[in-house]
Amino acid sequence: MASLRPVASNCSYSKAFRICILRMANLKEGDAAPPISLPTDSGVPFELSSLKGKNVVLYFYPKADTPGCTTESCAFRDKTDEFSDSNAVIVGISPDTSQAQAKFKGKFSLPFTLLADSEHKAAEDYGVWKEKSMYGKKYMGVERTTFVIDGEGIIRKVFPKVKIDGHVAEVLAAVK
Repeated sequence: MASLRPVASNCSYSKAFRICILRMANLKEGDAAPPISLPTDSGVPFELSSLKGKNVVLYFYPKADTPGCTTESCAFRDKTDEFSDSNAVIVGISPDTSQAQAKFKGKFSLPFTLLADSEHKAAEDYGVWKEKSMYGKKYMGVERTTFVIDGEGIIRKVFPKVKIDGHVAEVLAAVK
């Protein structure tokens, strides 16, 4: 019998083996959206299943109150009414704490829920917790990705490696 080895060089036995496998798997259109159970920006428990019957725009961003994440979040904020008209709820998620999310939400008057994925479980389950590189240093972080999930919990559109310019318009077109 072959011995078990991590599926990627950045996976180690000190982490749960399941995490490595999930991070390597990519969700695609037509897949069931993995469940999410995380605290909100106000610390209240959130379940993705509570939005059954509504379209959900679930956008993963690397870090609250950074330039790119602020631009993306404010672009979603500015189109909130149009998403609501399409029976869509916007939910942002990053590996920040509830307190950091609350501060970010308040600072930029974001009218939608932000989730605190400080242990990056949802990011791993959705396959967006990836190895990144900056100035030659490798680290793990969120790859900016948006999922459009229908009212039955099925992923209808995936926007991987999001470029911020024009992104919200693309997502809105996918929801309509």
